Amino acid sequence: DLIDLRSKNKVTCIEQGNSMVKLHVSTPDGDYDLEAGFAVACDGARSPVRSMLGLSFEGTHFDERFLIADVEMKADFPSERWFWFEPPFHSGQSALLHKQPDNIYRIDLQLGADADAHEESKPERVVPRIKAMMGDRPFELDWVSVYSFQCARLDRFVHGRIVFAGDAAHVVSPFGARGGNGGIQDIDNLCWKLAQIIKFQVPADLLETYNTERVEAADENLSNSARATSFMTPKSAMEKRFQEAALKLAGDVEFARALVNSGRLSLPCSYTDAPERGEPEQSWPECARPGAPAQDAPLGDDWLLNRTGNNFCLLFFGQPIPDSKELPDDVMVLEVEANDIVRQRYLGDEALAVYLLRPDQHIAARWTQYSMVDVTRAMTVALAKNRENFDGTE
Repeated sequence: DLIDLRSKNKVTCIEQGNSMVKLHVSTPDGDYDLEAGFAVACDGARSPVRSMLGLSFEGTHFDERFLIADVEMKADFPSERWFWFEPPFHSGQSALLHKQPDNIYRIDLQLGADADAHEESKPERVVPRIKAMMGDRPFELDWVSVYSFQCARLDRFVHGRIVFAGDAAHVVSPFGARGGNGGIQDIDNLCWKLAQIIKFQVPADLLETYNTERVEAADENLSNSARATSFMTPKSAMEKRFQEAALKLAGDVEFARALVNSGRLSLPCSYTDAPERGEPEQSWPECARPGAPAQDAPLGDDWLLNRTGNNFCLLFFGQPIPDSKELPDDVMVLEVEANDIVRQRYLGDEALAVYLLRPDQHIAARWTQYSMVDVTRAMTVALAKNRENFDGTE
């Protein structure tokens, strides 16, 4: 009931003031203006809103072209992602096979920078390539495309009351599924902050933390994507030698296997500017430091992150929950039984722990003992890191 989908509505102009944004919208039935407190631009890699604001989109375009095809066939291949760096069936260029539901297999073939997208998309060009890869198995060609990609981002994601997210803010190569995941993580980060601003009158400069954190995440994704691209499609003699050495060693030497890079899958960013709270770092699991995404863990017949709700949440490990009058308002609390996995991911060498999770399930702070003053301060910092703390100290 809170969502209004409007088909064939095109934003043709956008302007903003100190407390509102106005969109001019064109439709087949006539034009109208729409006013709102904020506008979130999720309008894709060719973002018209970005163009209307005259914002530059800096990055690198890669000339390499790839053929992507979905084929329907029955095969007993395991549900694994197969990657060939120099397959004999494809002229020495990389190839990918990825199993999908309903007997669909996605095939991705490197074509080179000079490939003609129109010609390479023709069935008479695609089918022989697939037959060379798959042998005599019967298949049906469902979908074909040829793509290239770029790695780029906006300098800032927040421009007054206009906020950019997803491909409108940043684009990466498809290797590692960082585009879609990064967009979802943008919204995880943004929407609880917008809710705090709109519902609880938190100052709008809280959005500056969205900008800081998601720019950091975009840079991490861009860096990982560029490294994967360099390994998969070496552009220099040195990159080629590194690829060949890593592949040769990986069959026999364990350390080299981590160097083989065909597009490592996306992981949520651990924000580095999170306020460090708690005991010395050596006594805590590294995966559970402030700023990191909370790790899931089994709890009986359920999972930890299913129980943390959509607000700030306090997790108590090895100690009972305090009386309600000793807890901040509007904070969910959860007493967690420390099974082996929980202990590994949250306790380390400690017997007791208290964690504060943000609504996006990133860790805001951690302590061995509960203190309402500490928790209130940590919540204040999480809600406005770029301002003074509630007690006037920096």
